[in-house]
Parts: sequence; C-alpha cells; structure tokens
Amino acid sequence: MNGSSIAEINRDTFWTLIDQAREQCGQDLDASAQWLKNCLLTMEPQQSQNFHDIMHAYMDAANKYGLWTAGEIMCEYGCTDDGFMDFRAWVIAQGKEVYLAALNDPDSLADVPAYGGCQFESLLYIGDIAYEELTGRSAYDDIDKAAYKKLKAEIRQSITYGDGIGYPYSGADIPAYLPRLCRKNFTEAEILFNFSRRQIWNSTAPEIKRARKSEKKSKKVQQRKGDAR
Repeated sequence: MNGSSIAEINRDTFWTLIDQAREQCGQDLDASAQWLKNCLLTMEPQQSQNFHDIMHAYMDAANKYGLWTAGEIMCEYGCTDDGFMDFRAWVIAQGKEVYLAALNDPDSLADVPAYGGCQFESLLYIGDIAYEELTGRSAYDDIDKAAYKKLKAEIRQSITYGDGIGYPYSGADIPAYLPRLCRKNFTEAEILFNFSRRQIWNSTAPEIKRARKSEKKSKKVQQRKGDAR
C-alpha cells in the first residue's frame, strides 16, 4: 500500500487521510488503522497530535442520542457507552459526507454498508499511538486545552444537526425516528415486537431526564404519534 503525500494535518486533510485509508484498505479496519498510523509516523510529531485532537473533537461533536439510537440498531450487540464511542469512530471512518449526513439525519446510515460490526475502536487511539512512538509522550497529556476548546466549538458550528437528534428516544419511538434503518435490519414483525417494549435508556438517570426536558423529539416522531414532546 502506498503512503499518503499529506504533510500537515488540519480539518481538511484529516478527512482526506480518512478517505485515503478507506480507498487503500476497503473494509479491513485493522489494515486501515495500520495504514493511518504508518502515514502519521512519516510526519512531524505535531501532525499526530493534530490528528488526535481533530479526531476527538469530531467524536465529541457526534455525541448525540439520536446517533446513539442508530448505533443500537446497527451494532451487532447493541451500543454500550464504550460501544457508542467505537460506533462514532466507525461513522467517522466512512468519511466527511457520511458523518455530516448522519448528524443531520441518522437514518441516512441506512445507505451505508455495515461492516466490521460498525465499530472501529482502534481509530480512537491512532493519533496518540503515533505521537507516543515519535516522542515518548502521550497526545492526551500534551493537548493544548485552549486550542482544543476552540477547535471543538468551530467543528460544532460547521455541523447542521438534525431535528430531534439530541433526544433519547424510547423503543416505541424508534421505528418512526429511524424507519429506513429499522426496515433494513428487522422484519415488520420484529419491529412491532422488539420496539414496542424496548427501553434503551435508564429513564431515571439524571442525564436522560435533563435531555428529555431540554430536547424535543423530531417532528416525524411527533407527527406519527401525535406527541408534542
């Protein structure tokens, strides 16, 4: 496999490198991780730090209950807290267009081939691993906190979040919120049986209570169920 000609990692070249890894390695996630690390090792250490920071800023921006619900459907064994991190990394590995579309409408992931369990844990650590090999230090320790805070704000401003993506849906709402993903992964009978009684979230958890108070369900769920909340 050929390496990348990229010499500097910024938000644009981050996505270029992600695309190149997918083009070079296809659906082999282990090969993609190794290819990305090898590319970073040819650059100055700061570029590994940049990759690490940008990766985690995009991860943070994707931390939305609506996307998590899509992960519950797509991931073979559901989505724990750690599993949702791995799922977000997998979505990032599909490229910028898929990532932005998923945050605008998680149901768009019905158009994306599912592979690798829809989880890509090692992508979370590639920047740090390369940085440590180059410097002997951790990218987590050497992060510029002020610059990282600014980066996260800029990335969030560049994203058009979809209607209702911040709401933690009950199982009964999911077929209305993610109709295409449901139909792709389940029969009609399974949808009726599984989601009518399914509870994804601990409804007594403070963060779930806050989200259900501060966020609204998507309009398509409200219209389907006649529910203004």
